[in-house]
Amino acid sequence: MNTHFPDYLDISRNDLARGASVKFSVLKDMPDIAQHMAKTMLKIIESAKEKGRPATLIVPVGPVDQYPILAEMLNQQHYSIKDVMLINMDEYLADDDQWVELTHPLSFRGYMNRKFYDLLNPELPPLPENRICPNPNDTGAIQDLIDQRGGVDACFGGIGINGHIAFNEPPEANLSISVEEFAQLPTRNLDLTRETRTINSVTVGGEISIIPWRAVTIGMKEILSSAELHFYCNRIWQSSVVRRVLHGPVTSVCPASLLRTHPAASLTVAEYVADPPDIRLR
Repeated sequence: MNTHFPDYLDISRNDLARGASVKFSVLKDMPDIAQHMAKTMLKIIESAKEKGRPATLIVPVGPVDQYPILAEMLNQQHYSIKDVMLINMDEYLADDDQWVELTHPLSFRGYMNRKFYDLLNPELPPLPENRICPNPNDTGAIQDLIDQRGGVDACFGGIGINGHIAFNEPPEANLSISVEEFAQLPTRNLDLTRETRTINSVTVGGEISIIPWRAVTIGMKEILSSAELHFYCNRIWQSSVVRRVLHGPVTSVCPASLLRTHPAASLTVAEYVADPPDIRLR
């Protein structure tokens, strides 16, 4: 044990699942994560159909690699998901607190079009009214939709460097919010933290100035009310936050730690995420 760091950082790969209430599994690498995520999405869609109703899923853009794989699966099986509702977790906002344009290189809505909806055979995609993104002008509409659909079958997602899920950022250091209060936060517009903007800038060569300051996000309430939670980590920098999520305190300071309060939550990570972080000066 290193007395300079939190105890959970010393947890070995083999011990990560020990005592954790979240179902935990390790896969080889990023392609395996994407394949697993696509198959799980399709399995839940098929399961809902067998029960006589279309599935409702909350889905991320991050991880991203699962969408072309899922599109190929659906095309090969000629499997229509026109009545399936996909609710995107979040979207960046421009300075006027409106969605960034679809043509914006960082638009999550644009990504979904390019890497999923547009790849499907024309008769297979969800109907336009079933492709949902939280509306910054009517954030309460998400809960209304979920209620009309009879709930969310599953929420998929990743985990941010500060433990955020969707864009549910931890409270600022000078604010106090209990786990119970945090769990009830609804869909809303909010400021992104410096940590989130910094790590997200890695995808654009580290140019943080082009990462928006604002976003609209599905709330913790909608996420935690989903019947199942399936979260994935495929970036090497997630090694520490995964340990914090599974073995640190359950707290609003690490939003993803609230996965441990859900009865049907899973976390799947790549081998290099499961390995303990190498914390030393080189």
